[in-house]
Amino acid sequence: MVETRSRKSSTVRIPPGRYPARILIIDDEELIRETLAEYLSQEGFAVSTCRSGEEGLELAKRTPFTIAICDMQLPGMDGLTVLERLQQLSPETSVLLITAFATVENAVEAFQRGAHDYLMKPILLDEVLSKVRRLLELRELALENQWLRRELNRTCPPAQIIGNSPLMLQVMEMVRKVAPTRSTVLITGESGTGKELIARAIHDQSQANRSEDSRPARFLALNCAAIPHELLEAQLFGYRRGAFTGADRDQAGIFVHAGTGTVFLDEIAEMPLTTQAKLLRAIEQKEVLPVGANEPVRVEARVLAATNKDLLREVEARRFREDLYYRLNVVCIRLPALRQRTEDIPALVEHLLARHARELGKKIVGVTHEAMQLLLNNRWRGNVRELDNVLQRAVILGEGPLIGPADLPPDLVAGEHDSPLVDSLAEAVRCFEKQHIERILRQTPDKKEAARRLDIGLSSLYRRIAELGIET
Repeated sequence: MVETRSRKSSTVRIPPGRYPARILIIDDEELIRETLAEYLSQEGFAVSTCRSGEEGLELAKRTPFTIAICDMQLPGMDGLTVLERLQQLSPETSVLLITAFATVENAVEAFQRGAHDYLMKPILLDEVLSKVRRLLELRELALENQWLRRELNRTCPPAQIIGNSPLMLQVMEMVRKVAPTRSTVLITGESGTGKELIARAIHDQSQANRSEDSRPARFLALNCAAIPHELLEAQLFGYRRGAFTGADRDQAGIFVHAGTGTVFLDEIAEMPLTTQAKLLRAIEQKEVLPVGANEPVRVEARVLAATNKDLLREVEARRFREDLYYRLNVVCIRLPALRQRTEDIPALVEHLLARHARELGKKIVGVTHEAMQLLLNNRWRGNVRELDNVLQRAVILGEGPLIGPADLPPDLVAGEHDSPLVDSLAEAVRCFEKQHIERILRQTPDKKEAARRLDIGLSSLYRRIAELGIET
């Protein structure tokens, strides 16, 4: 659909879906302008068009564009001047110049002035798409590098941890404090709360202390409940040739493989007592004894452990060693259940929906108010893992841009869960309203345009941003 703004410029809108790259086309030839706009919009891009450099710069002031495709020969301001002005106005915008007179001199001048690529007339649509995708790949690489540098400098929390509730902010603060140390950490919480995710966050943030030229340390995870007891010791500490039937060569355990990195032991309460004694020695003496060996092996790995059980009760029942408990429990991070942080559900829903929509190739942008109310009211005994499974199912079954009650599991829709966590309709609406406004602002950073799409006044939008605590 083409929405006409004026006789001089138009905006081609695409169906709701993933937040698309924004492309600005500046060309005084209507046929080229509209053909490119239609073609690129069909490929999933949000495209705006205009016929002069002056109009293009005005659009760029209001909306950040990912790529600008600009003709070099324009009435009034020429393409090279537009290129220079765009660099000053929006340095992150990649510029693709169109020229009817392709010469080495023109190409050199364009690149010297900051153009990222150029196209020759007559324009081949496949070539345009190829160059656009290449520029987007380069942009993604640059953004990934920026993200990695931020992670190394620890200027932001791990991107994978979703939640701004007071309980989760406390958890992330604990992660920030303990990550630079080599202390053991015990992570507790119900099944599905994200204990391994927290362990990985601790490991990732610990890498900030490494020099840029050092090798990244490994993160190796082992589920103690998933491995037979008679094989667990060999997996942890390794074994020597001939130690048991089938041991035809020496094999190092994960403590050795981890090097100076991290060993994450999930479901630590399921470890047998005999192996617990050897794990205690590995932590205290920094050495392990492979199965069938006579001499210990030095190790340097840091140990993180997790459990969904009450380890003190396990100690009292003599199913877990007391000395190992205190050695592991140097720092304890307790993860809240999802029902204890329902204010994080809208953000989790948005994050998980986007991931599943991307993986499944579906155009899903959010949930309806009715579906969000059902999600807020569920008890989530399986915590974030259960929510993730529910949303994956919804994306598979969903056919429109929004997930509705019909896409959710029947027992959840039928109300076969416990009593609602959010009795106040106003609070549920507030959570959904915040999520919806945040999504629109990401799609349309221009607040005037966002207010128009939300069908509210600009002053009302600013007021709601302040009241809901939305970061812009």
